[in-house]
Amino acid sequence: MHEGVATYGAVTDGGIVDLGAKLSTKYPDLKGLLAADALEEARAAVGARGGSGRSIADVELLPVIPNPGKIFCIGHNYEEHRLETKREKTAHPSVFLRYPESQVGHGQAMLRPHESIMFDYEGEIAVVIGKAGRRIGEADAWSHVAGYSCYNDGSVRDWQWHTSQFGPGKNFFRTGAFGPWLVTADEIAPGETLSLETRLNGEPMQRTDTSRMIFTIPVLIAYCSTFLPLSAGDVIVTGTPGGVGAKRVPPVFMKDGDTVEVEVGRIGVLRNTIRAD
Repeated sequence: MHEGVATYGAVTDGGIVDLGAKLSTKYPDLKGLLAADALEEARAAVGARGGSGRSIADVELLPVIPNPGKIFCIGHNYEEHRLETKREKTAHPSVFLRYPESQVGHGQAMLRPHESIMFDYEGEIAVVIGKAGRRIGEADAWSHVAGYSCYNDGSVRDWQWHTSQFGPGKNFFRTGAFGPWLVTADEIAPGETLSLETRLNGEPMQRTDTSRMIFTIPVLIAYCSTFLPLSAGDVIVTGTPGGVGAKRVPPVFMKDGDTVEVEVGRIGVLRNTIRAD
C-alpha cells in the first residue's frame, strides 16, 4: 500500500519496484499475476525499470496475498506439537480454514480481541499456489507452488476450545499475520529444509525445521486438492511446531505492546506488534 493505493511490487536491493503501476491493466493484483503464469513478465518489468524503487519504510505491507480464495491451515503437523497437545496420531492431515479478513501484513498490528486474554502465537511456513489443479499427485505437487512466506497463525485459544471445531478461535479479525513477502519457488529447491523460529519480545519460543513435518508439502497439496480444486493465490499454512504459549508452564499469551517475530530461513522475518482491540 502506497499513499492509500493498494499495489504489488518486487523487493530489490534498491527498494520496492512498483509492478502494479506497470502491469495492473493486465494483472490487477499478485493473485492475478500468478493465475496468468506471468512471473517472468514481472521479472522483465523489474529489469526494464532500472534504478531504485520505493523504500520499504515508505509503504505499508499488506498480507502477501490479500485476497486468497482459500487459506488451508494444517494442525498438529510437527510431532512435538502433537505431543504437547496430546493429540492422537492420524493417517491424514488435520485441516481447518482461515478467512482473508483475519489476516494482517508484516509491520501491521495483530489485534488481541477484548473477548479473550488467551491470544497465542503460532509460527508457520506458508505455501502459495501458483498453478491451479484438482487431485494433484504428490509427484507433481512442486510444480503447483508459486513460492513461500512466513505466517503467524494467531490463535484465540479459549474461543478455539469452545468446541472441537477450531473456526472461531482461528478467525478473529486481524489476528493472523502473513508476510513479509513471497519468495518465489525458483529461489528454494523442492524439499529444501527450511528453519523456523518464533520469538516473543526477542525470546525464542519455537524452533524447528521442515524436515520434522509429519505431512510434507507435496502430501498437503495432494490432500487439499482432492476435496477442492486449488487455484492460484490459494495458501496452505503448513503447521506450527511445539512451544506454543498455551502449553507452557505457566502459559504465555501475547498482550498489548508485545512484539512477535516469525523467521524462516531463506525467506525472512515476519514482525508484528500486538494491540488490544
